[in-house]
Amino acid sequence: MSILVDEKTKLLIQGITGGFGGKHAQLSIDYGTQVVGGVTPGKGGQIFGAATPIYDTVSEAAHKTGATATAIFVPPPFAADAILEAVDAQLDLVVCITEGIPVMDMMRVKEAMQGSKTRLIGPNCPGVVTPGTGENSHGGCRIGIAPGYIHKKGNVGIVSRSGTLTYEAVWQITQLGYGQSTCVGIGGDPINGTSHLDIIKMFNEDPETESIIMIGEIGGTAEEEAAAWIKDNCNKPVAGFIAGATAPPGRRMGHAGAIVSGGMGTAEAKKEAFKEAGIGIAETPSDIGRTLIEML
Repeated sequence: MSILVDEKTKLLIQGITGGFGGKHAQLSIDYGTQVVGGVTPGKGGQIFGAATPIYDTVSEAAHKTGATATAIFVPPPFAADAILEAVDAQLDLVVCITEGIPVMDMMRVKEAMQGSKTRLIGPNCPGVVTPGTGENSHGGCRIGIAPGYIHKKGNVGIVSRSGTLTYEAVWQITQLGYGQSTCVGIGGDPINGTSHLDIIKMFNEDPETESIIMIGEIGGTAEEEAAAWIKDNCNKPVAGFIAGATAPPGRRMGHAGAIVSGGMGTAEAKKEAFKEAGIGIAETPSDIGRTLIEML
């Protein structure tokens, strides 16, 4: 088992005819992901790559292909509408890679998604990977921009706000001879669709996931909320890392959500919450994998 996606997931790519979207659509196909269609308004009827049909709308694509998930590689001014189009098509999962979506647009998206069946991962995220059992873990499901070759099928669930640190944790776990059940980059924007806690709960219920790595960063209280839940409810080993410990107060560091204000969201507060929850704390990025293995 895994969470969110597996080798049976049928995926659409919104923005498949763009250079960035097309590149990563092909990488997902090469990984073994079932990319069943692309969506670019005005280009319906064309073919991407060897045999991937392109449609004008998400609803048409979903109806004709049976897709249940989509990856969004649409420019920021149009990305919110792309998300809502996928929600209207009642897809189970929307993974929005787009960076720089206006906060007001995401507020509109969050409001419109209330009560819908669709789960949003992102925006401004690297996506989701469930490694397969084939050679080099191919044959699973890769949605987004993560390098597929660093993954290995295994039992460690990884959730992170940072794309780069997601890859770092994945590679360390692979190099240590372990592997991943599913890896989820939730994105670093202040308003996103899925939190650390949402993913932690899924990992806790997944029998294949035996341990968890949670990577956070300064800003907000999402990591503290996840830690509080872990303390009372999670019986699996969890290792964590908080990025941004050296950031000056009030300074935005990379992600739009990584800003400390009013004394909340500091690295110290998050580490203290981790400590109280029994989460192993990696002091540097290079310690993430080793910290988890020592807990095991």
